[in-house]
Amino acid sequence: MLNIQKNLTNSFYALLALPATAMGFALSVQIAALSWLLTYQYGLEITDIGLVWATGPIAGIIGQVIIGIISDNVWVWNGRRRVFIVIGGVLASLMLLALPNIGVIQAGLGLEGILGIAILVSMILDLSINVSFNPTRSVIADVTPEGRARTKGYTWMQTVSGTFGVLSYGIGAVFGNIPLLYFGVGLVLFFSVIPPFFIKEPKYLGRYGEDEGEIAEEISSTSDKTANISNASLSLILVTIRPLWGFLIYGIYAIVKRLSGFEIPGYYFEIFALIMTIYLIGEALFKSEHGKSKEEAGKIGFQKVLAAHSFSWIGVQSMFIYFFAFVDFRMPDLTNEGVGTVVNWSFFSLNLIAAIIPVLILEPMANKFGRVKTHGTALAVMAIGYAAIVFLGDSPYVLYILMMVVGIGWASIISLPFAIMSQKIAQNQMGLYMGLFNLSVVLPQLVASFAVGDIVEAVDNKTVLLVICSVTVAFSCLAWFLVKEPEDEMTENPVLLDAEIEKKLDKI
Repeated sequence: MLNIQKNLTNSFYALLALPATAMGFALSVQIAALSWLLTYQYGLEITDIGLVWATGPIAGIIGQVIIGIISDNVWVWNGRRRVFIVIGGVLASLMLLALPNIGVIQAGLGLEGILGIAILVSMILDLSINVSFNPTRSVIADVTPEGRARTKGYTWMQTVSGTFGVLSYGIGAVFGNIPLLYFGVGLVLFFSVIPPFFIKEPKYLGRYGEDEGEIAEEISSTSDKTANISNASLSLILVTIRPLWGFLIYGIYAIVKRLSGFEIPGYYFEIFALIMTIYLIGEALFKSEHGKSKEEAGKIGFQKVLAAHSFSWIGVQSMFIYFFAFVDFRMPDLTNEGVGTVVNWSFFSLNLIAAIIPVLILEPMANKFGRVKTHGTALAVMAIGYAAIVFLGDSPYVLYILMMVVGIGWASIISLPFAIMSQKIAQNQMGLYMGLFNLSVVLPQLVASFAVGDIVEAVDNKTVLLVICSVTVAFSCLAWFLVKEPEDEMTENPVLLDAEIEKKLDKI
């Protein structure tokens, strides 16, 4: 084990953040280039672009949950997360290489339609990112103690990842999206393949109230001395994600509708899914944790996090997919390249703030006022920023400034919820629950890909996009203030405990 890991130094937190940075950079490149590429290089319509982007949530549903469950229960290459980070990183870099060459792939295969190839490449890219994203976040919880150290791990993750996200949009704005794609190939490959081998993962992960002796005793009673103690079933998963059922049934319906043409007239199904979503989210948020066992209270708290987190991602993903349409509408004098440049500088501004404030501002505020209150406040600022763009976003430079305001919420969305969530569930099921937590991201993204896409295409005034973003983030803000602040349980470094556990197993 490196000394920087033993001492939990800032350099270790930076190293720990690099695998997540690789996946974040791949996602940033995709956000910067994919919609622009499909619109102006390949001539796809907004609804087709939404269909391509829908592959991401589908890949997230499959990839993050399944990989989370598996990574909780394997030990490969002296780690449970390492192998998935490496494989996902290699595949992601290859798909980034394929994106600007979709036309070449089409010609090589002798196919006429380019949409199918775009969907295939995008799905493999998203699946690759999702294969790695869960382990890159889970490993942070694996090797950091609960409390301030873990909050620091996730804020450092966002600071390092956000810094490279800024770099990605800067490259896209200055040199163009095609050079950005090729640069991303090398960076994603390097950051996902090298750093994981310098992070020592703990072999044994505990559950509620267990100390290292209890873990060792239970492991010693099994035939597999290296097994982690975690299990999952479809029924457990469905019960756990109950607040998201409305999103789930809408997503299934929307996919069937888009692919088969089957449609229930009159938007009755959409209205039913919306009412169901609001009811189940409200039910979760107002459920009491008082008088429950620690494990039961943790599961109720986890469902509250799912409920509160979900609506913010409708606003965020809708912005990422369709922001080019808003820019094109509000600044009609821009060329196609000009639209791409303004979008890239806008996301540059967004991620610049998201890279700066997690460690410098969000972490100290979270330690002083609480993670939940800090996150809810950041979302309030984000909703105000979106609303300001509706009224003032008519010029590039005003847009860049307002996107910095929006970036305050974005910085919090991709850092603090992980720290909050990770302290509401059992350590030995971190991969499983990290995957389930990701469903509060990907299922709302299906709403962004389909429902919001239909609205943006149907309405002439594309400002409706930012209205949707502001309203959904504001709803998420209110929901977060109903989530109980997690209690810090200051434990020892789990990696250091690992050696003690092995000593006890030797005695057994």
